[in-house]
Amino acid sequence: MNKKYFLFIFLLSIYSPLKAQLQLSKYGEVSIVTAGPGEELYEAFGHSAIRIKDPVLKIDLIYNYGMFDFNQPNFYTNFAKGNMIYSLARYDFKYFIASYRRDKRWLKEQVLNLNQPEKQAYFKFLENNAQPQNSNYQYDPYFDNCATKLRDITKSILEDKVVFNDNNVEKNLTFRQLTNHEIPWNSWGTFGLNLIAGTKLDEQATFEQYMYLPDYVYSSFKDATVFIKNQPKKLVKNEIVLLKFKEKEAKSSLFSPFLIFSILALFGIYITYKDFKSDKRTKSLDFILFFTTGLIGCVLFFLWFFSTHSTAPNNFNLLWAFAPNIIIAFVLLKTHQPKWLQKYMLMLLLFLVIIPILWVAEIQVFPVVIIPLLIFLFVRYFYLSKKIIDL
Repeated sequence: MNKKYFLFIFLLSIYSPLKAQLQLSKYGEVSIVTAGPGEELYEAFGHSAIRIKDPVLKIDLIYNYGMFDFNQPNFYTNFAKGNMIYSLARYDFKYFIASYRRDKRWLKEQVLNLNQPEKQAYFKFLENNAQPQNSNYQYDPYFDNCATKLRDITKSILEDKVVFNDNNVEKNLTFRQLTNHEIPWNSWGTFGLNLIAGTKLDEQATFEQYMYLPDYVYSSFKDATVFIKNQPKKLVKNEIVLLKFKEKEAKSSLFSPFLIFSILALFGIYITYKDFKSDKRTKSLDFILFFTTGLIGCVLFFLWFFSTHSTAPNNFNLLWAFAPNIIIAFVLLKTHQPKWLQKYMLMLLLFLVIIPILWVAEIQVFPVVIIPLLIFLFVRYFYLSKKIIDL
C-alpha cells in the first residue's frame, strides 16, 4: 500500500474514543462488505470488512483489518520471519468505496439481521479494537486475516445463536486446493505460494477454516442462520451490490513459470546429451544448477526453522531444492571430483524418486510447473552419477 495513502487512512481512523459510548439508533446497521479480487497477487483473494451505518447519528464507517504498509521499517525482513503486523483502520466508508471504484473491483454488502443489543455489541467491540493501542495484530494469511476476523467477531458476539451452514460448499478441500482455486495455476504467484508452503497446506480445512477466503465469508454469511427469540432467521437480511464490475484476474505473464522451466529443462537436457556424446561435463551448467537449487533450499530451510510462518515447516520442496547444493556448486568447478560425490548424486536421485511418492500419497502436493525441472534434474544427476568420477 502506498505510504502516503496508508498515512492518510491512518489519520482518518483516529476518531474520538467517545464514539464507543454512542448508542446506535434503531436505524443503525451492521454489514459485511466483500470486495472482488484485484490484479496484484496480494489482492487476488478479494477482501472483507465491516461497515456500521447510522443515519440518525450521521455515521458511516468501515472497519478494515487489511491495512499494512510496504514502507514500514524492516517490512520485508519481518515478512520473511513471519512477523507480519497488520492493523485495523476505521474511516469514512466513502473513502473505502472510492478506492474500489477507482480500481474497478466489485463490492457487495450484506446487512446483518441483528437486534439492538447485538448491533451495539459490534459497534463497541470494533471501536475498542480500532484504538491505536489495540489496532495491530499478528497477521497470518490462513488463520488470522481480514476475513477470519469477521468470522471470529461474529461468533464472539452472537455465540451459539449463529449457525454457519455448509450445505452449499464443496467439502474436504485442503488449504492448498482452496488457495489454488483462487489464482491461476501457471503464474509466478501460485508457484511462489506453493513453493514456500509445506505439508500444513495439504491438511483438510474445516468448513469454518474455509473462511480465510473472502469468497467463503460471503457465501457462509449468506447461508448462515441466526436465532431470534429462539426462531431461526437468515443472518443476512438484505444484500446490496454497491459496485458492479467484471471480476478481475491476477496478472499473468507471457513468460509463465511452466514455459520458462520447460525451456530451461530442454536446454539443460540438450547440453547433457551433448556432454554424453563428447564424454565431457559442462561445468558452468552444473555450477548454475547446483548454486540455484541450493540457494532456494537455503531460503526454504530458513523459513522452516527460523520463521514463524505457520505453513513453512515440513516443506519437502527441499528434496529438489537441496540446501547443501550451494556448497557442491563450488566443488563441481574443479576438474577432478572426490569419490564421495558420486554417492551424493545417487542421494539426490533418491530424493527425486521420493517426490512423486509424496505427491501421489497427498502428503504434499508440489507445484505442477516444476515437473519439467524435476525431469531435467533427474537426467543431469543420473549423468553425473555415472560420469563424474571419470572426468
